[in-house]
Amino acid sequence: MKFFIDTASLAQIKEAQDLGVLDGVTTNPSLMAKEGISGEDRVRKHYVDICTIVDGPVSAEVIATDYDGIIREGESLAALHKNIVVKVPMIRDGVKALKYFSNKGIKTNCTLIFSAGQALLAAKAGATYVSPFIGRLDDVSTDGVALIDTIRTIYDNYGYTTEILAASIRHPMHIIQCAEVGADVATCPLSAIVALFDHPLTTIGLEKFLADHKKAAAAMAKA
Repeated sequence: MKFFIDTASLAQIKEAQDLGVLDGVTTNPSLMAKEGISGEDRVRKHYVDICTIVDGPVSAEVIATDYDGIIREGESLAALHKNIVVKVPMIRDGVKALKYFSNKGIKTNCTLIFSAGQALLAAKAGATYVSPFIGRLDDVSTDGVALIDTIRTIYDNYGYTTEILAASIRHPMHIIQCAEVGADVATCPLSAIVALFDHPLTTIGLEKFLADHKKAAAAMAKA
């Protein structure tokens, strides 16, 4: 499974990159705003800054919701850096744009996926990634991980190469569950990735090892 970090924070992206497990980045206008990044020129520069940190896919979201606007914005974003993946909403004009971008060799991420039917349409249109929002589905008492499982089955049935990018991940168990059912990518906050390190038995075991080492060193010093 690939790990993407879902943020616009350069500091968090650098931290994840330093861990040695980062494969890419997803971001959006809301995440940009949280970092105080606004205005077209600043946003575009920030995308480039992200691309200089991580050598992997960086999803950049279009604002337009009409076909011509999506194409115009998407081509402009793709021209910023070779790592840019154009993030397109799951709407009719978005799916039409996916086909256009696919024919042009521009990588895409179809976002706001909440059903298997939407994921099927995106794959048929040539999306590079689809982003099912599992946390938001859980919020409305629907099993988000089960959707990942269903999409995996459909894609495997027909040999679609579109990658399943599990999004709206809230905690480390979401990551594990998505890995179990075959998601290609998990995009999540840094906190969810870091939480995978933690286990009480690891902490206890390390403390005991260090205590034993200290005793052995003291015994050797006396001898």
